[in-house]
Amino acid sequence: MEHFRLFVLPFWVGAGFLLVVLLYKYISWFIGLAPAERKMFWRSLPTRATWKSVCEIGSESLLHRKIWRTNPLLGYMHTSFALGWFLLILTGWIETLVYFKGHNVPLYVDIFFSYYVHPIFERNFNFSLIKDALLLLILIGIGLALFKRIRSQAMGMRRTTKHVLGDRIALTALWFIFPARLLAESFTSGVLWKFGGIGWALGDQVHIIPPGIGGGSFLTNTTGELLANTLPNSLLIHGELPMWWFYSISLGVFFFALPFSRYMHIFTEIPLIFLRNAGIRSGVQEKSYDHFQIEACSRCGICIDPCQLQSAAGIDNVQSVYFLRDRRYGHLTDAVADNCLLCGRCVVACPVGIELGTLRLNSRAKNAVACAPDRYNYIKGLDHSEGEGKVGYFAGCMTLLSPKILRSMEQIFKASGEQVWWADKDGGVCCGRPLKLSGEIEAARRMMDYNTELFRKHGIRTLVTSCPICLKVFREDYRLDGIEVLHHSEYIQRLITAGKLKLHPGTEVFTYHDPCELGRGSGIYEAPREVIGAIGELREVAENREHALCCGSSLGNIAISDDGQRRIGQSVADTFAATGAGSVVTACPLCKKAIARSGTLPVYDLAEIVAQALPGRQAS
Repeated sequence: MEHFRLFVLPFWVGAGFLLVVLLYKYISWFIGLAPAERKMFWRSLPTRATWKSVCEIGSESLLHRKIWRTNPLLGYMHTSFALGWFLLILTGWIETLVYFKGHNVPLYVDIFFSYYVHPIFERNFNFSLIKDALLLLILIGIGLALFKRIRSQAMGMRRTTKHVLGDRIALTALWFIFPARLLAESFTSGVLWKFGGIGWALGDQVHIIPPGIGGGSFLTNTTGELLANTLPNSLLIHGELPMWWFYSISLGVFFFALPFSRYMHIFTEIPLIFLRNAGIRSGVQEKSYDHFQIEACSRCGICIDPCQLQSAAGIDNVQSVYFLRDRRYGHLTDAVADNCLLCGRCVVACPVGIELGTLRLNSRAKNAVACAPDRYNYIKGLDHSEGEGKVGYFAGCMTLLSPKILRSMEQIFKASGEQVWWADKDGGVCCGRPLKLSGEIEAARRMMDYNTELFRKHGIRTLVTSCPICLKVFREDYRLDGIEVLHHSEYIQRLITAGKLKLHPGTEVFTYHDPCELGRGSGIYEAPREVIGAIGELREVAENREHALCCGSSLGNIAISDDGQRRIGQSVADTFAATGAGSVVTACPLCKKAIARSGTLPVYDLAEIVAQALPGRQAS
């Protein structure tokens, strides 16, 4: 059999170009990894991490399990393209092996098999049936993709992604590939149906196909018969080859555009999964591993709807999908990098598991002003702490600006009989996280080193804070081995469980706001709810726990206007009012201020309602 036909050239050249670009990118990125990171990768290969990666590729890269949870129609659309195309290629490869009895043939024979070999669908091993079923699966997915562009809300997305030129070219080619394949195979089947030809049935010799039989299966054979009955003979005969050209050109254009489009994720997500399961992560400074994360973004747009900057503040060009896009193409501006609440709602939604917050931070750090050596000399030897005890309390800047919380904690400590060392009751040094969030990593480290030395100096064993911002940085960035770090919700829960804190329960109905840094940031959901349950009734808001709304006044956003913060805060306050609760409880001093200034319900910190429930005491 003579394999080569000129129409295979667009596919062949496009596939070759794509292979060269992928090899260049991946090899250069891998070489750019730190030696320790490359060692982590190689050491992970003979371990269970490899099996975990293979399973994750199957469940997420092919089946898109997380997207199915967002919306079944959206999940089907993504799965039909990924799994359907993969199985279509795999089936074609097996079919080629069977027909050619294991002999090597050029790759394009697998892709254009129905042109070179005419299977007789009634007598074969159902390869044609399987391929037609998979093609139909994908075509339905294409229909859903077109429908999504018109009515995205019906597929669980209020908004879809704005495309760049490379995306548009690749997307258009992708939409053409499978209809073009159907037409090409159907034209070939139609010619056989009308005029007959040479065909193949598995396990038999080559057969002469008489007119009226055709080839393929239920989809391509039926469509081919329809074409044979409706088109003039000359158009049917002369239209076959152009259809195969159309199919090949669609493939070639898609392959050429893919490295410069959102569809780079198709291949990049696979090495990302292996590297991530080897333990490699992005850090506070940009590094080579970031490329794998950035180009694994499919720009699916699922991160857009959870972003309150869009839904509440009307800012629609800074979401994570656009941040990653602009950074990938070298167009990232401070206006985009800095305008993010860093609340983590998009991280929860992202089906690829990209470290969106970390990438934001190291983008900011790249443009940060260097910290002068003597910039923080004034804090050396500074110590305004007071008290004695192995339990230390670090109020933090925002708690110091919320004196009711501080007084409530004093009452709680006194009622429990705990002896407490106060780190910053009369002022102290910031935990450093606000500076880190702005990209001032070195300046933040100076403050962290100071506070660490202070904690060690006073020999504390348990460090309690009322601020989730402080809690997160203490746990993740400080070197506090031997010191247990607790949020005051955890600490109060522990006191209640141990019987050290007696509370008088009431009948008040509360609703609770999960602060971003406490919930999504630190995984603390149950402790505050158990404390509230010991005092009154908890009525949950619809978006809670890992899906909780941000108050809008996050220190992570260093670009948003006060009006933007107010609009977000107002939308959050309205959702709490809709629960019918009598008051809102939160566990973050910053959240308390943000929600209180925008809503009508009274807003309390968790420590305040605990202090109010103490026997014979009232929170002042």
